[in-house]
Amino acid sequence: MNKNFRGGVMRYCDFCVMPDSRPGIKFTTLDDGRVKCSACINHENKKNIDYKSRFKELEALCDKHRGRNGKNDYDCAIAVSGGKDSHFQVHIMKEVLGMNPVLFSVEDNFTMTKAGKSNLRNLSEEFGCHIISLKPNIKTQKALMLYTFEKYGKPTWYIDRLIYSYPFAMAAKFNTPLLVYGENVSYEYGGSDAVETPSAKDIFLNGVASDIDLSGVDIDLKDLQLFYDPNSSNLDIDSLEPIYLSYFIKWNSYSNYIFAKSRGFSDLKSEWDRAHTVEDFDQVDSVAYIVHAWMKYPKFGHAMATDYAARLVRYGLMSRDKAIKLVKERDHALDPRCVEDFCNFIGISKSKFWQIIEKHYNKDIFAKNEFGEYKIKYGIS
Repeated sequence: MNKNFRGGVMRYCDFCVMPDSRPGIKFTTLDDGRVKCSACINHENKKNIDYKSRFKELEALCDKHRGRNGKNDYDCAIAVSGGKDSHFQVHIMKEVLGMNPVLFSVEDNFTMTKAGKSNLRNLSEEFGCHIISLKPNIKTQKALMLYTFEKYGKPTWYIDRLIYSYPFAMAAKFNTPLLVYGENVSYEYGGSDAVETPSAKDIFLNGVASDIDLSGVDIDLKDLQLFYDPNSSNLDIDSLEPIYLSYFIKWNSYSNYIFAKSRGFSDLKSEWDRAHTVEDFDQVDSVAYIVHAWMKYPKFGHAMATDYAARLVRYGLMSRDKAIKLVKERDHALDPRCVEDFCNFIGISKSKFWQIIEKHYNKDIFAKNEFGEYKIKYGIS
């Protein structure tokens, strides 16, 4: 929980719809009394950034690594999922900057959507790249998922950790120290390490995959290969140069979506209207994975609808009034298809699922109504 959160009464940014209960986000009170979140401030500050100069920095960085393994071998690596941002990253690195990238991805073992299957193939077919994918140890995944879901409300922590750690390990093995990630999540959307930096060496500090205590789960440590924070392992992290592309290029996830569509990316428009989102193009790869993003709702009082509605308001694509309406309608409504797929994979009943969810409701934010439903005490208005 954000240490600046006052408990019970959630403050909301007057410029988007983000609450101060989001971990790590900061609010600034303006001279006219309105409050503005750090994500809105950072987005506005992009107007003052010389992106032409930063792109030259990126070109110089590419020149430093270009052809390092011979003119026909890989000279950089890109961490990808197959989504809209992955399409944009590969376009910039291969087609604009002329690099020869190898792509690393992690499959979460959940049921993939039709769009997810299509997009990963399209990424390789459209841009002519090899994708080396990791299918994690399912036995270990199930054990860790249940443990981190029950104890921390982080059901996909194991997968999220691998999404960060696997590309580090593989970049070292392939001698491609220039490792490209898309956005600095904390800076773009608000978080505890919201520092604008080109380096992604501290990506493990953003809260998504930071260290947690695993002493209470029965797993064999030898099953956790490729699953570590490179900063605390024997990997020579100083030999790697992981970067955030969002530092060098003005990042806009909606623009990335429009570009990706022009190159064959599939959204969920004709496949699935997800109950708890306000868009159909973000995190579309698999069904159960997005339970993790919704888990912010019982813990912090906001979830995927808030996240993207806030972005669309910042981008000038949605009015704040419409965003408020959508947040009230959708943020709480975890899609039943996600629950079904999650429970089937992990091997628990739906009643067990909701019992675990019940334990994670933040009583500072929520109270039960006369029907036994948890409702936010002081929601956005």
